[in-house]
Amino acid sequence: MADGQQSERAPLLLNSRANDPSPQTPSPYQDNVPGRSETTSSSSSSSQLVPPLSSNELPLPYTPTPQGGIPMINCKVCQAMINIEGKLHQHVVKCSVCHEATPIKAAPPGKKYVRCPCHCLLICKGASQRIACPRPDCKRIINLSPAPTVMMHSPGTSHIECAHCAKTFLFNVRSTSLVRCPHCRRVSAVGPSYVRKKAIVYTALGVILLGTAIVLTVMTYQLAMKNKGIYAAWAVAFILTALFLLRALCLGTMKVSHIRRPV
Repeated sequence: MADGQQSERAPLLLNSRANDPSPQTPSPYQDNVPGRSETTSSSSSSSQLVPPLSSNELPLPYTPTPQGGIPMINCKVCQAMINIEGKLHQHVVKCSVCHEATPIKAAPPGKKYVRCPCHCLLICKGASQRIACPRPDCKRIINLSPAPTVMMHSPGTSHIECAHCAKTFLFNVRSTSLVRCPHCRRVSAVGPSYVRKKAIVYTALGVILLGTAIVLTVMTYQLAMKNKGIYAAWAVAFILTALFLLRALCLGTMKVSHIRRPV
């Protein structure tokens, strides 16, 4: 457990500024970095809510450059250009101006990037809620806020008020006009025009089938005495008539749910 926590707190670049023996170019952003002038004792007790890297900070997919071109990327701290030639196998690169890390690949599966207010780039578990900055002059306790989620709704999705329980739910009115409420599990129609049209259609079909069944019965009455199979044809015709008329009755008496507002 202790090794796992230490690995999350470790910076992505091992040659940090504290251990880098090579001379460094003074960073124009060094004076504006919060917490650099704080002492270790005072900064170790600080806690700050930091979101994971936003979409504009995540690395873009690498695309081959034209012949003779050098692959470059902008530093996410000072916006200086970083030459990533020969480093495409790495996950992060170090800026030669501000000496901070910039990701050039997405985080490994189950991990996420977090940038401390002191600009130190950290990597932690995707489910982590609290991590500590490893820099001796920072030592912040970083509370990670969840990444914002964007809800995408298909066209035609609207808020529907159930005609039975009067509760509101989301439904795509373009798919069908009969809806089952997720709260009371009862079926209703969306909009009065749908049930009216359907009821008229089923009533007309039922009347046509009824007339057909009556005519068929009258015309084949004498033949039915000799051929018993005609009775089956009568039964099918009258059963279909009953089904269409019952469907028209159900639609005519069905309650109607109302559309409150589109999403």
